[in-house]
Amino acid sequence: MPLVSIICTTYNHEAFIDEALASIARQTYPNIECIIIDNASTDRTLSRIDHFCQQYPHVRRIANAWNKGLCAAFNQGLSLAGGKYVIDFSGDDVLLPCRVARQVSFFESLPDTYGVIFSNAQYIDAAGTLGQWHYPVNEEGRTRVVVPSGDVYQAILGRYFICTPTMMIRRSVLEVLGGYDEALTYEDFDFWVRSSVRYLYGYQDEVLTHKRLLSSSLSTQVYQPGSGMLQSTLAVCNKAYDLNRSQDEFDALARRIRTFIRKCFYAQEFEMAIRFHHLLNYIEDPGLATECIVLLCRLRLPINWAYRYYIQNWSKKLTSRKDFEVNFVTNSSE
Repeated sequence: MPLVSIICTTYNHEAFIDEALASIARQTYPNIECIIIDNASTDRTLSRIDHFCQQYPHVRRIANAWNKGLCAAFNQGLSLAGGKYVIDFSGDDVLLPCRVARQVSFFESLPDTYGVIFSNAQYIDAAGTLGQWHYPVNEEGRTRVVVPSGDVYQAILGRYFICTPTMMIRRSVLEVLGGYDEALTYEDFDFWVRSSVRYLYGYQDEVLTHKRLLSSSLSTQVYQPGSGMLQSTLAVCNKAYDLNRSQDEFDALARRIRTFIRKCFYAQEFEMAIRFHHLLNYIEDPGLATECIVLLCRLRLPINWAYRYYIQNWSKKLTSRKDFEVNFVTNSSE
């Protein structure tokens, strides 16, 4: 039974950290090490962590004096990790009791060419109420859409489809990559690009994680002016441009860049949109629709307040399961 390192990063997770840590303690798999990094929380998160560590003295914890960012905090934990496999775990998510055992079993059945596995997840809100699945499921709980597996590099360039907290990663992969890029504000897109160009990904068709959706989640900050997320995304797209191996991959990257030009417009990150546009020009003719969006960016229209109002009040209201499936299949890059 190979050792699994669960690296838990926290910041102001007071309302959720007890449940998150308890889900680690409830794992049926016996060979786990837990490393917790608190990124200078200003609420009572750290005291809740210390209470947990009193019950489980083998847990290691780091309390940062200032918020070093998600990527740097994870790398702190990675430097202490000794497991064959690593789980990057947020202090507001929940692991189902069989999560580690099922993933180790699956990973051990795969060749060494597989560097990452991931699974399905069900979303929960702040109160813990169960919501939709990341991939829609049938009556047996199996995924009803085709999920990329194996060589997923081109798919990753084209759209978002991996639920980040469901991943289990070979520690050797993280060592080869030098951990997460600490110059970025978020980790997943960069990690997917840099790892999938080298290693295969395996999809495990099970719901093993509850991912919490909050209005303050990092993924919601992309439309906030000055968040740094679009700048980080541009850096990753530049990396992908250098890593691409085929015209199909450049075509996928071009589609993704167009998506982010629109996001820049909505976030009023107008100069960033022009930089994305510059990169797109190296790949292909941007086309009339994209040129129109860039023109609107040059006009600096104050669109952000209206778009954020729309996001908060309308776009997340999926009225039926069919709506969810259409949203996943056609708009997952949004």
